[in-house]
Amino acid sequence: MNIIKMTQSHIKQVAQIESLCFSHPWSEESIYDSFINPCNRFYISVEENKVVGYIGLSVIVDEGYILNVAVHPHCQGKGIGKALVKTVDDFAVENNLAFVTLEVRPSNEKAVSLYESFGFTKVGERKDYYSNPKENALLLTKYYNSKKE
Repeated sequence: MNIIKMTQSHIKQVAQIESLCFSHPWSEESIYDSFINPCNRFYISVEENKVVGYIGLSVIVDEGYILNVAVHPHCQGKGIGKALVKTVDDFAVENNLAFVTLEVRPSNEKAVSLYESFGFTKVGERKDYYSNPKENALLLTKYYNSKKE
């Protein structure tokens, strides 16, 4: 497994993974628009020249917001998601971010467990955030310093 920065040439493959993993996937255009935003960083996991997973992070001043994380269904359970979250976690430390936060379905127990293993904790919920199926979102945050502002 190789984690690298995403380039524009990877957008089509990322969109394909999106469509396999989410009930409301981002379009190629949405991924492109997010990719070219200078506040955002995207990393991909590549195996045999194919994108098998990705993570997007938006950085605003010293705050990090995980946009999306997905691993191709045929490649799940191999530690790819863990490697992608570690990449963002390392970025947060190296760039002195105060925190990184994200939303996740409570029913996605594997993802919740993964984030908790990195020190993310529940800080709130967003009511009816997801649809198909309708579900609240857990807000998970990891703080990187003693300030919890």
